[in-house]
Amino acid sequence: MTRTSSPMLAPAPGPHHGPGAGANIRPLTFYLGTHQPGWLDAAPVPLFISDRRLRSYKTFPRAARLWALDSGGFTELARYGTWDHGPTPAGYARQIRRYHDEIGHLAWAAPQDWMCEPFILAKTGLTVVEHQHRTVASVVQLRDLTDGLPIIPVLQGWTVGDYLRCISLYERAGIDLTAEPLVGVGSVCRRQATTQTGTLLATLHEHGIRRLHGFGVKITGLARSAYLLTSADSTAWSFAARGQPPLPGCGTRHKNCANCPRYAYRWHHRVTASLAAQPGPQLSLFDFPTGFDFPTGGSR
Repeated sequence: MTRTSSPMLAPAPGPHHGPGAGANIRPLTFYLGTHQPGWLDAAPVPLFISDRRLRSYKTFPRAARLWALDSGGFTELARYGTWDHGPTPAGYARQIRRYHDEIGHLAWAAPQDWMCEPFILAKTGLTVVEHQHRTVASVVQLRDLTDGLPIIPVLQGWTVGDYLRCISLYERAGIDLTAEPLVGVGSVCRRQATTQTGTLLATLHEHGIRRLHGFGVKITGLARSAYLLTSADSTAWSFAARGQPPLPGCGTRHKNCANCPRYAYRWHHRVTASLAAQPGPQLSLFDFPTGFDFPTGGSR
């Protein structure tokens, strides 16, 4: 198969229905992305932290609330074009076990997935299809290695057709995405047109995949598509803070608030309050739904 070169997310063929009854009515979890693992023991909001930041720690803070683990795949592929410089699957699986047992409150972990942005493909020299095969293989392998820990499947692609093909690859691997408690949607954080992300999410809903996590969805896009998501994450607060003066009281401690928990938590509160005020099916925001039963195997 050849990779589709169009960067646009066009609707899939066939009738398209509004989100309606398929929209999420459970509270949406908005994870605050941070590269400060030390915040875990006191953060008043759910955090999203990369394995790249955690794996050098010998001892870990105990988490005060639910958090989610990013594999750091975007950085690995953007820098090196391969996972060869990162942990092996077995090594990553051991780290996930440690985080689960020693930090606690781990909601889920991302696989060692392969993003499909055009500049990432240029870096790896591989096709969208190969990235998808490797992403699905990572989910299967990590689930086998971690014995029941919450490794979520992630859909990767660039066009809507790519993502639909990725669904089929999971089906062939024995993973029914419509039955999963959470499915990640990758390769959306660098999209300039936020309407493209909404089109993709709506299409996934039409295919029965409705419990979705949006990785790094732009805040403007999140305002439009929150009702189609179970959860999302963002580190946009840190980038915004770099270009602003520090908060009152912070000026003597740092030149800006790009690493400041006060700024981060205030930003998180503003975003969640704004989303809660949006009209539409999304009723409220905050805690990740509990009681999810993650499947233990990948190859069935």
